[in-house]
Amino acid sequence: MLDLQSLGLRLEDSEVGVTGRRGGAGPSDHKAVNLGGRTVMIPIATASVCDSPFVAGKPDQNGISEIRRDGVVVSHIEFPRQPRFYELKTEDGIAYSQIATLHSSDVLATTLLQSCIRYGNRKTACQFCAIGLSLATGKTILRKTPKQLAEVAKAAVELDGVKHMVMTTGTPNLTDRGAALLCESAEAVKAAVDLPIQGQCEPPDDDIWFQRMKACGIDSLGMHLEAVTPEVRARIMPGKAGVTMARYMEAFDAAVAVFGRGQVSTYILAGLGDTAEAILDVSQHLIAKGVYPFVVPFVPITGTPLENHPAPTPAFMAQILPTLGAMLKQARLLSQDIKAGCAKCGACSALASYEV
Repeated sequence: MLDLQSLGLRLEDSEVGVTGRRGGAGPSDHKAVNLGGRTVMIPIATASVCDSPFVAGKPDQNGISEIRRDGVVVSHIEFPRQPRFYELKTEDGIAYSQIATLHSSDVLATTLLQSCIRYGNRKTACQFCAIGLSLATGKTILRKTPKQLAEVAKAAVELDGVKHMVMTTGTPNLTDRGAALLCESAEAVKAAVDLPIQGQCEPPDDDIWFQRMKACGIDSLGMHLEAVTPEVRARIMPGKAGVTMARYMEAFDAAVAVFGRGQVSTYILAGLGDTAEAILDVSQHLIAKGVYPFVVPFVPITGTPLENHPAPTPAFMAQILPTLGAMLKQARLLSQDIKAGCAKCGACSALASYEV
C-alpha cells in the first residue's frame, strides 16, 4: 500500500479509470480499490504515474485485477462497483454524485462550498489545491444546500450502507472560516439520518464555533495543517500560512476540550518539503494534545501549480509511518476510535497499518 500510494498505478484497461476522482477537494486523480481487505486510494492520473512499476491488468468478470510490479504478479485488487445512490437526482434535478461522493467503501464526502477566497490568486492560493477543477468540468455544483445534503446522505445510508460522512469546505471568509456552513449542513443531515459526521475547516476566529459545531451534529473535527514548518507553509500555501502554527495549536486545544481526545485530527502532506524529522516532531506535540496527525503522501494533482512536483518516495514515507504508528499505539490514539472522517477511513495513507 505504501509503495502504490507513492508511485501510483498504471491501468491496462483505460475504461477502469473513468470513474476515478479527478480534480476537486480531497483525494483527486485517485481511484478507490480493495487491497487486502481494505479500501485504498491509489493515484492513477498524476504526471508521475506513467513511470510507475505497478500495472493493473484488465479486471475479470468479478472485478478482480492482477497487480504486476515490473512484470511480476505481486497482488490482486478489486475495483468497487458504482454506488447505487449515484443513479438518483435531487428533487430539483441535481445528480446525487454532484452533491456528495463515495470516497471509500462506506464514507460519504462532500465539499459544501466548491470555492475559496484564495483560489485563483497566485499570491495567496495553496499550490496543491484543485477545488475549482471539478466545478469547472461540471462534476459538482458551487454550493450544496442543507436540504440537498440531507436527501443524498439518507439515500447513501439506505442504498449503499454508508457509515460516516466527511464535510469539508472551501474557506468562504476570514472569520468563521466555514464553521457556519458546517453547522447548518450537519444539522440538516442529522435531522434526516443518524450518521456520524466529521467537519473540516480552518481554525475559526472565535473558539465558540467549536461548541456550535458540536451542538449542530459534528462528531469529529479536522483542521488541516498540510505543512508543518514555517518556510514550507509560506512557500506552498502563502495565504493559509497567515493562520499561524501558534493559532492552530491554540485551536487544537480548544477543539479537543469540546470534541474529546482523539476526535480532532489534522492532515499533514508528506513530500511538500518538510523533513521526516519535522513531521514526526510536530506529530508528537499533536498526539500529546489528543490530536490525531493523519500523515498522507502528497499527490501532485494535474492542473495545479504543483502538478509536476514529485510525490514522496516509498523510502521517505517509511521514515515516518512506522514510527508515527508506534507513537499513536503507545498513546492509545487510534484511527479506529475516531467517530468519523478521513483518518477513520484511512484509505489515503498506510498509517493505520502501523498502529497494530
